[in-house]
Amino acid sequence: MEGKRILGIDPGSGRLGLGLIEIIKGKPHLIHYDCITTTPNSPEPQKLSFIYYEIVKRLNEIKPDLMAIETLFFARNISSAFSVGQARGVVLLAAAQANIEVVEIAPLRLKKVLLGNGNAKKKDVQNFIRHYFNIDAKKKLGDDAADAVAIALSQVFIAP
Repeated sequence: MEGKRILGIDPGSGRLGLGLIEIIKGKPHLIHYDCITTTPNSPEPQKLSFIYYEIVKRLNEIKPDLMAIETLFFARNISSAFSVGQARGVVLLAAAQANIEVVEIAPLRLKKVLLGNGNAKKKDVQNFIRHYFNIDAKKKLGDDAADAVAIALSQVFIAP
């Protein structure tokens, strides 16, 4: 696993979180995190086109060995689930075109793997990521980016 670059994706059509870690000397190191943010109220096709363009650009720049993406889980908002599903599809297409291996993880499993509690809150994940990678509390780390980093990191704990 040495030198492996893992890109975590927290899918969304409004905000899509990205978190990149690299295994150096057997330990995960946080390389980068941010969000792809689309324009509110813009038509869905334009949002998907923007996400596709941005994800292709980033895949070409960072050249991950593995992409880990969260599976869909929506108990309440069906229309939001469709939108997130479409964003996931665009990301999966870009990964396939770049010949990047993709693994998926469910939100409950992610929280169980990292925090030992599948019912942990988003804030718990964010705090865990801040502590694990020693990210200064003054530095911005939104939920989407923290989730993406957690998704990438989970693969280190799951991998054989």
